[in-house]
Amino acid sequence: MGRVPIEAGFFTIPEEPGEPPRLLGSRCGACVEHFYPRRLVCGRCIAEGCEDVLLGPTGSLHTRTYVHVPLFAKRNAKVSAYGVGQVDLPEGPRVQSVLVGGPEDFRIGMAMELELEVLGEDKDGNDIVIYRFKPVEGAA
Repeated sequence: MGRVPIEAGFFTIPEEPGEPPRLLGSRCGACVEHFYPRRLVCGRCIAEGCEDVLLGPTGSLHTRTYVHVPLFAKRNAKVSAYGVGQVDLPEGPRVQSVLVGGPEDFRIGMAMELELEVLGEDKDGNDIVIYRFKPVEGAA
């Protein structure tokens, strides 16, 4: 079977091994501002007709916190805490996301990369996935 997003229109699911997932955003043709999630009207100059673009799979950690309650819809009920943060993408948007790692694994400004996590299975046997960010390996 395959993989399907928990909700369509927010991120890609790579078909090739080693290819990273990407967030689906928008770019304004008039002022070149980028947005996530996608939008039809520019939030900066109010121009209509923003185009869909793929946003980079990496960014830097802007803020973070560690939540000490179980993650909603988490398949593994043994997980009692998780990180949440805002990641600045090179194109400009700041994205809020679940973070992979323990409370001591994050530093403001550190390099982060997008990955997919399996939440469960749909009725057709496909893995249902969400996106999250994790520290880039070897980044100190």
